[in-house]
Amino acid sequence: MSGLTVSGLSHAYGPRKALDDVGFAVAPGRFCALLGPNGAGKSTLFALMTRLLVAGEGHIEIAGFDLSREPRKALARLGIVFQQTTLDLDLTVRQNLRYFAALHGLSGQDADRATDAALDRLDMTARADEKARALNGGHRRRTEIARALLHAPSVLLLDEPTVGLDAAARRAITDHVHDLAEEGITVLWATHLTDEVRPDDRLVILHRGRVIADGQAREIAGEAGLSDRFLHLTRAEA
Repeated sequence: MSGLTVSGLSHAYGPRKALDDVGFAVAPGRFCALLGPNGAGKSTLFALMTRLLVAGEGHIEIAGFDLSREPRKALARLGIVFQQTTLDLDLTVRQNLRYFAALHGLSGQDADRATDAALDRLDMTARADEKARALNGGHRRRTEIARALLHAPSVLLLDEPTVGLDAAARRAITDHVHDLAEEGITVLWATHLTDEVRPDDRLVILHRGRVIADGQAREIAGEAGLSDRFLHLTRAEA
């Protein structure tokens, strides 16, 4: 299985509970939007799924591997794009990818092939020799997504990947990542923006550390539309 499963996940910062019995599953090759307002617990959830934090309660399974029992195998199947950019701005796009490839044990022709394939996948080949500093926000994000795909992960996590981008760049990035899901990668896309969610997407709404809706976006939205439904649910749970 190349999907993602979270069950019974709870985490607290002192007396404040950031996540409370969170559970959901994303089938292999599906795009799942994790929608929640700022402070809902999305970043804490991502920190637990990437082992930056260790969960006190609950279970995370990545591509069939239990994160607590087999962390190296689980994390090896994971591609990650964090909210804050982590590119070296003084390196070119290709150099950023080659450096990351080396961290994953790829070198020589294997690294070249993986880099070229990732750049092509994100339409970044023409900019491969530009310094990251010279890229606009949208192309920096494409570079980070390409970098996350170098080691052929089964599951791709993206934490608010369009923050700070204009509408056209946001649309381009969401389109690219939906295409990746169609190619078979399991995607969890965290956002607070309802217009990034398509009607056919799997949708999990997180608010105040709890899952308050889980299903197909179209069904959750109903006749009111997703934006109004999201506001209603989060206000009702406030």
